[in-house]
Amino acid sequence: MKSTPFKHIHEALGAKMHEFAGYNMPIEYSGITDEHITVRTGVGVFDVSHMGEFWVKGPHALAFLQKVTSNDVAAIPLGKAQYSCFPNGKGGIVDDLLVYHYAPEKYLLVVNASNIEKDWNWCVSNNTEGAELENASEWMAQLAIQGPKATEVLQKLTSVNLSDIPYYAFTTGDFAGVDDVIISNTGYTGAGGFELYFYPEQAEKIWNSIFETGAPYGIKPIGLGARDTLRLEKGFCLYGNDIDDTTSPIEAGLGWITKFVDGKNFIDRPLLEKQKAEGVSRKLVRFELTERGIPRHGYDIVNAEGSLIGVVTSGTMLPDSKKGIGMGYVPVALSKAGSVIYIQIRNKNLEAIVVK
Repeated sequence: MKSTPFKHIHEALGAKMHEFAGYNMPIEYSGITDEHITVRTGVGVFDVSHMGEFWVKGPHALAFLQKVTSNDVAAIPLGKAQYSCFPNGKGGIVDDLLVYHYAPEKYLLVVNASNIEKDWNWCVSNNTEGAELENASEWMAQLAIQGPKATEVLQKLTSVNLSDIPYYAFTTGDFAGVDDVIISNTGYTGAGGFELYFYPEQAEKIWNSIFETGAPYGIKPIGLGARDTLRLEKGFCLYGNDIDDTTSPIEAGLGWITKFVDGKNFIDRPLLEKQKAEGVSRKLVRFELTERGIPRHGYDIVNAEGSLIGVVTSGTMLPDSKKGIGMGYVPVALSKAGSVIYIQIRNKNLEAIVVK
C-alpha cells in the first residue's frame, strides 16, 4: 500500500486506518457522526493527498483537453476551475475530474485516486495533439479544510485574501510560511472551505500550523467515512459508485458539464448529443426514505408492484438527522422529484421519495 505524507500523524492520532484506492488512509478518528457534524458546524481537515494531479502544458494543451473532456475548457478564465469528465468512447465515463486553468497554456487536472493509472494511460493514448503531459501525483500533497469556520482559521495563515476566491476559483500564494501553495475553493462537502496543494516535504509544517491555529475553533481531523456521508448529503457523485464506465453523463444528470459548443469535437460527442436530444431510459436520482432504514450500496430498488427497477449506488443514514438517503438509477418515468420508489432492506420494501 502507498502512504500519504500524513500517515504517521493519522496513526499517532489513533485514526482507524484502511486501504482505499491503494493508499493506507484514515477512515475515521472520533467517529463518523462526530466528524460529519464537526464539518457541518465548525471546521475539519481531510487528508486528500491520495488524489491524482496531471499537468497539461504547451500550445496544444487546450486542443487536447477540448477533445478528452466533456466540458468547455475554452470557457475557463485564468484562476478558475471547472468540473468535467473523460468520456470513454463507449458512452461511459473514464473518470470525473477538476480542470484548473493555472496559467496561459498550462492546466492542472485533479483526478480520483483509484483512477490515476487508468486516467494517465487514457490521456497519453489519446494525446495525438502533442500536448505536454506530466503526472505530478507523487509530488503533490493535498489537504481539504472544510466547514463554516474554515475561512476564519485559514485566513490567519496567509496574506492572500481568501474572501476574494469565489467557488471554483483558486490562487497561488504563501501559506503557513510556505510559498507557492495552491489555494482552491472547490470543496466536496458543501460546507465551504478550501483545498491546499503543496510539496510533500511541507506537509507536516502545514498540518501543524493549521491545527495550532484552529485549536480555539475546535478543529478536528476528518476521515474518509465522513467525507462520504458529507458528499452524499450534498448529492455529489462518487466515481465507482454513482458514475463509472457504464454510465453516461446524460444519465447521471451531468448534462451541465457536457457542452456541445461549436468546434469542440470531444470523444463521444455524437453519441451523447443523440442521448440529449432523444432522451435516455434511466436517470440517476437522489432519494430519502420515509421510514427508518439504511439504504446501502447494492440494495435493490423496486416499484410499487415490487418489480426490480434499479440498485442503490450510494446510501447512508445521515449522522445528525438519522434520515436514510441514497442515490441510484431508475426509469425516467420515476425520476421526477416526488416520485415514490421502494428500497429492499432485509426483505422489506421501504418507501422512498425522489428529491432534488
